[in-house]
Amino acid sequence: MSSTLGMSKQELVALAERRLESGVSDGAWNLPQKLALTCRILFDGGHDSGLAGQITGRSGSGTYYTQRLGLGFDEITPTNLIEVNEDLEVVAGEGIPNPANRFHTWIYRARPEVNCIIHTHPPHVSALSMLEVPLSVSHMDTSPLYDDCAFLEKWPGVPVGNEEGEIISAALGEKRAILLAHHGQLVVGKSVEEACMLALLMEKAARLQLLAMAAGTIRPLPRALASEAHDWVSTEKRDRVTFAYYARRALRVHGDCLG
Repeated sequence: MSSTLGMSKQELVALAERRLESGVSDGAWNLPQKLALTCRILFDGGHDSGLAGQITGRSGSGTYYTQRLGLGFDEITPTNLIEVNEDLEVVAGEGIPNPANRFHTWIYRARPEVNCIIHTHPPHVSALSMLEVPLSVSHMDTSPLYDDCAFLEKWPGVPVGNEEGEIISAALGEKRAILLAHHGQLVVGKSVEEACMLALLMEKAARLQLLAMAAGTIRPLPRALASEAHDWVSTEKRDRVTFAYYARRALRVHGDCLG
């Protein structure tokens, strides 16, 4: 005899969340390992753009880990990450950071809850950015970005100055993602796992949008249902479980990732 067929949707959602929390395991990697895994995951997800793009993970008050300039996402390991301060001075590790990391400092200062920032130039996001139109989230799979993706419609130039840091952090506001016109995408997360999942979704959403625009007019999602889907997917546990899946997949391809 079933005990759930008479339950409301709200009750079933709560039940599913309890089961997910207790019944599905996730990874137990430290911060440098998560950053290295994310670089490999994003490389496999089409976010490779030579030496463009950065990932940072907050390591302390005014310091964060990032990749060494000169290495691609497919070469990052926990041991070749460097730790820098707000002036991009290296406090641990060898090498120098990407000078474009400066705008990460502005975001970390504005958003104390953020612990990871990812900025990349994947092809579909980059193509969409050339049209100077915002990201259209109109599919269930990309609902974590619904009403959670800002848009910077004018390119401020190469983001190596403080001006660009102020512009980008202000345009991002309290959202978790932003589409940068003529540039790429940026996402932030309370965890590395959250930021990684959002970065993957940004490229998927841009690809779906370009495909849909080529076929016809994109129809909007009902606001209430889209907000419900956003909240259903955007949980800490779901981010960790999904990240663990992509990490296992990356480790099968990149056996050198964790050293």
